Amino acid sequence: MGETKVLVGPEPPSAADVVAVARHGAAVVITEAADRAMAASRAHIEELAARPLPVYGVSTGFGALATRHIPPEMRTKLQLNIVRSHAAGSGPPVEREVVRALMLLRLRTLTTGRTGVQPATAHALAGLLNAGITPVVHEYGSLGCSGDLAPLAHVALALIGEGDVHDAGGRLRPAAEALADAGLAPVTLAEKEGLALLNGTDGMLGMLLLALDDLRALLRHADLAAAMSVEALLGTDRVFAADLQALRPHPGQAASAANLRALLADSPIMESHRGPEDTRVQDAYSLRCAPQVNGAARDTLAHAALVADRELASAVDNPVVLADGRVESNGNFHGAPVAYALDFLAIPAADVASMSERRTDRMLDRHRSYGLPAFLADDPGVDSGHMIAQYTQAAIVSELKRLAAPASADSIPSSAMQEDHVSMGWNAARKLRRTVDGLTRVLAIEILTAARALDLRTPLRPGPATGAAVAALRAHVPPPGPDRYLAPEIEATTALVRTGALLQAAESTTGPLP
Repeated sequence: MGETKVLVGPEPPSAADVVAVARHGAAVVITEAADRAMAASRAHIEELAARPLPVYGVSTGFGALATRHIPPEMRTKLQLNIVRSHAAGSGPPVEREVVRALMLLRLRTLTTGRTGVQPATAHALAGLLNAGITPVVHEYGSLGCSGDLAPLAHVALALIGEGDVHDAGGRLRPAAEALADAGLAPVTLAEKEGLALLNGTDGMLGMLLLALDDLRALLRHADLAAAMSVEALLGTDRVFAADLQALRPHPGQAASAANLRALLADSPIMESHRGPEDTRVQDAYSLRCAPQVNGAARDTLAHAALVADRELASAVDNPVVLADGRVESNGNFHGAPVAYALDFLAIPAADVASMSERRTDRMLDRHRSYGLPAFLADDPGVDSGHMIAQYTQAAIVSELKRLAAPASADSIPSSAMQEDHVSMGWNAARKLRRTVDGLTRVLAIEILTAARALDLRTPLRPGPATGAAVAALRAHVPPPGPDRYLAPEIEATTALVRTGALLQAAESTTGPLP
């Protein structure tokens, strides 16, 4: 795995730590403070296990079966059975980065000393991460209350040497075989440990953190795309002036407008139509209001990041071991706080994409593009240019609008009505990942189209920043010409958005954009 090391212990990890482990293969190291905290809480669990008084998760069944007292000789089987029975996911495997994120977040909760697990169990989970072993976790199975039970159960199943995993090389293998090859021994679960491995909101939180990482970059790409389109459509940058933006002091709006000013600075195209010959009074909303929409999306992102930070500081389990040794049931496993944030983010992501598509459509309509050829075609009629690229955008935007409907507004009772209200946060997270992918593609198509339009404005040239982005794109996508196979160009541009290469090119002249 990677050379970077992330310390895991009672102190909350940063969002960057989670991304480093999930996406970039950083290794994890459990701190000595974590070992002490886990040993202390484990002692409390073992003391309670020796008493006749029933304790949920230690000496009772689970969920609606919590009324049954489990004798000591059956408790190891109890913990083994909860893992096997709850590993009931279905559908395709979720992405490796998602599984690694949820593994790290569950490990972090174990190391708080609030779950009562043996230190050896936490070290075994860290061993899986460091060996690059990724349990197969399925798309369906979590209701987001009592945490992400089925996804976490599939991870716990690998810990005990059962189920399937992908090894560091990506090969699908039986867990027992992969553990043996990595020099790892299966875990033997003791009282409460099976439950402690399952009862968290780690999957949905992991996906929230990954989405935040993606969306921070995508909103800067949205500003880049808007700037390129404003230039291509001979729009004005006067509306992005700082004193105008200050009349409505939303921080995200101010940041977006500042980006647009920087990206459009020293543009010969912008200077070409500042005189009295330009009789237009106002640009269309999709140009003029870009900071308001991209900015509001930023402010929504800031709220979601605050929720994520609070969750990173949480110890989600039921029951929990408190500092005084009490073991108490609670409702902290309910995924509502994370689910709402995930659903909230899908709304501005869809709207930013919707505005992007409107700018693209405007560049393709010769009645609204101020001198550009119809559909930016080389020979309109013989060539169709980017006509169908906009269709692709429209299809994605329509899907994003559907995905903006909240998953967390739904609830289906489970466990014989004991768990009678659930968050559906996992579903909210899964649809947000699809939304992020869709927004990436929509912005890529706008950038691809705007670059073509800017080239067609020759001999006028774009500004240094947008021109640098066009030049970076032209290293992978040829300039305008007769119709050609367009799908590979869309995919190439999408890849450049994902890697940040176009944004980095623009920032080489503007400096870092917020």
